[in-house]
Amino acid sequence: MDLTGRVAVVTGAGRGLGFAYASALAAAGASVVLNDADPDAAAGAAEQITGVGGRAVAEPGAVGPAEVATALVERAVHEYGRLDALVTNAGVLRDRILWKMSDEEFDTVVDVHLRGTFTCVRAAVRRMREQEGGGRIIVVGSPAGQRGNVGQTNYSAVKAGIVGMVRTWAMECAKAGITVNAVVPVAATAMTATIPAFAPHVEAWRDDGVPLPDWLRAGEGFGSPDDAAGLVVFLASAAAASVTGQAVGIGGDKLSLWTHPEELTVSYRDGGWSADAIAGVWASTLGRYTQQVGIPAPAGPPE
Repeated sequence: MDLTGRVAVVTGAGRGLGFAYASALAAAGASVVLNDADPDAAAGAAEQITGVGGRAVAEPGAVGPAEVATALVERAVHEYGRLDALVTNAGVLRDRILWKMSDEEFDTVVDVHLRGTFTCVRAAVRRMREQEGGGRIIVVGSPAGQRGNVGQTNYSAVKAGIVGMVRTWAMECAKAGITVNAVVPVAATAMTATIPAFAPHVEAWRDDGVPLPDWLRAGEGFGSPDDAAGLVVFLASAAAASVTGQAVGIGGDKLSLWTHPEELTVSYRDGGWSADAIAGVWASTLGRYTQQVGIPAPAGPPE
């Protein structure tokens, strides 16, 4: 996959998935602007990429404010002359059960994930519309946003909202040749290393280079950050010119396509539905199709 001549911005690129995305884009030939709230992490990541022959610069800043988003786009244009792709990976966690979650914990996650995605995409699309060749917007979702997760009211909400924005942006940006897609990764990062079923395997992989077992890679679709990077490179490339408005899952040995919400089943009644009428038919109609919530618990290794 050749991205020579293309320019990408990756937020939250100082470590983990963001660094994997930026490294893969650079390895494919793209010039990359690496953003991170931690200036040292951004600078160190850029040095690692340039150290192996890639083109990269660091532009630190906590995403959310419009000024940070504008600075990222301006840095790409100043350094490399244009902007072809944006990957909005920056994120934080403030996990807590609903009745214990504070306003600050909720607002912090909303500001970084939801507002940060909005402001960065808005700034990037404005630039892409001014130049020839369209562009690629790649935002990062989560299984928590697709199915919900205990203790993650804030995180589930923003990740669901991000995928909702993808559908709207894909329609709004189509005439300009700008594709908009969501990546839904599952990988060994600081955010997932604490899951009890995964923790010992992540620790052995991280500390001793022990490969993740097949039941994780295939059965759970759980791999390293590098396993998720190929999808980002594909979506940033000319090969994905016709792919837009999609939520694509990636992890370990697993590649998947998430459905969009749609009516699963319907019932009709002349004159409409009273509460009693709904109760009278619920079990035999819509109630037969009620949906599960939550991310399925890991099956664990085979016995």
